[in-house]
Amino acid sequence: MAGGSSVTPTPLLKDELDIVIPTIRNLDFLEMWRPFFQPYHLIIVQDGDPSKKIHVPEGFDYELYNRNDINRILGPKASCISFKDSACRCFGYMVSKKKYIYTIDDDCFVAKDPSGKDINALEQHIKNLLCPSTPHFFNTLYDPYREGADFVRGYPFSMREGAQTAVSHGLWLNIPDYDAPTQLVKPRERNTRYVDAVMTIPKGTLFPMCGMNLAFDRELIGPAMYFGLMGDGQPIGRYDDMWAGWCIKVICDHLGLGVKTGLPYIWHSKASNPFVNLKKEYKGIYWQEEIIPFFQSVTLPKECTSVQQCYIELSKQVKDKLSNLDPYFTKLADAMLTWIEAWDELNPTGEGLAKLSLANGPAK
Repeated sequence: MAGGSSVTPTPLLKDELDIVIPTIRNLDFLEMWRPFFQPYHLIIVQDGDPSKKIHVPEGFDYELYNRNDINRILGPKASCISFKDSACRCFGYMVSKKKYIYTIDDDCFVAKDPSGKDINALEQHIKNLLCPSTPHFFNTLYDPYREGADFVRGYPFSMREGAQTAVSHGLWLNIPDYDAPTQLVKPRERNTRYVDAVMTIPKGTLFPMCGMNLAFDRELIGPAMYFGLMGDGQPIGRYDDMWAGWCIKVICDHLGLGVKTGLPYIWHSKASNPFVNLKKEYKGIYWQEEIIPFFQSVTLPKECTSVQQCYIELSKQVKDKLSNLDPYFTKLADAMLTWIEAWDELNPTGEGLAKLSLANGPAK
């Protein structure tokens, strides 16, 4: 898929994709990713103490935003961006000027495929996003657009054009993305299974979206990629990507867009502390038993034809249906509206591409 000469192939979409990384530490992990990431622009969202200096290896093109930058750029609307939680990454989605976003955690390294070759995760995500999805009818050979596969017998010809792909959800080798109770029961479990498959998640089916190896089309779904209110001052954590995943899925289903999961794999190097995780998650573990049925029953009116309209309608339903679960959901519904207002201010054309130059620019 890469163009250019055989010696230095042109990186795919290098002028159309930003890599967003939330962090509280030096980004030495980028050295391992240098062959794959260096041609791209990075947006680094520094969480925690803004006076701490974050070291970024030489040779990367990046902009870095800390909490002071977020407060300066968004003003009072900065209240919708989480603090002391990786949910702060979604600020990077908002200020990006590119069509595509890839986001990765700083404890994720380059994985190897079964033949021992390094996996270019970004390239696979781009392939996933540029190929259609099949949300309306499941293909038993998984991705029919992949080389060596096709639509199987019985697949309607009228549906073979597929749908535009909005989200590509990648997976992880080594440390699986488990919740705290599962971590406690299986502390030594590691994922060694490499499944060579990409599939579209069917319409009407929710999924647990992990934000540590994730790509999406910012123009198609960006305004719904809000990672909620988590971390400092909030009663819940580690549900930021889950919340975003439930929201984007019902909106993609409504708008006829596709969500893929499977390849690519990254190597997740570090297991987080299950006792700390349990403290962050325990309310969510209870709440999700009511949150999931809520999302399964959500219907969006046909008048909602843009992501923003869908998201505003969803925030109203969150307030109406989930506020009785806990006052937190009233606050979250309000933050969803603030997020959309802030998104539209930084992206005034409504097409998802920021046209404003940010006052004074980010730290560098």
